[in-house]
Amino acid sequence: MNTKNDTHLKTVGYILWLFGFTGSHRFYFGKPISGTIYFFTLGLLGIGWLIDFFLIPSLDRQADLRFRAGRINYTVAWILLTFLGLLGIHRMYMGKWLTGIIYLLTGGVLGLGYLYDFWTLNDQITVINSSP
Repeated sequence: MNTKNDTHLKTVGYILWLFGFTGSHRFYFGKPISGTIYFFTLGLLGIGWLIDFFLIPSLDRQADLRFRAGRINYTVAWILLTFLGLLGIHRMYMGKWLTGIIYLLTGGVLGLGYLYDFWTLNDQITVINSSP
């Protein structure tokens, strides 16, 4: 296994899978469209959620190939987004202080920025990790 670009952790994927009917594990591994579908269909009525138990190693490998490791840790950013996203702490962690403070003062810009970050956090981190 190539640990140099190990951007996501299977263990975190499995923990999020426990809440898989919300699509959280799919968002974490960079699959926002299926994550949204899972959210609105309760994990494809539980069937997709059960199948994903076996797909998590593959989702992890795909994420490790797609996203770039660097100074920003994906797992830390995802934990901060999930639990403190409305306060913008994840944005401050990524060095985006201005938008972090705006999130803090506006509840994640009334929750819409929070949802936007669920869709785009992996790509935002990759861009930061790609810059010198």
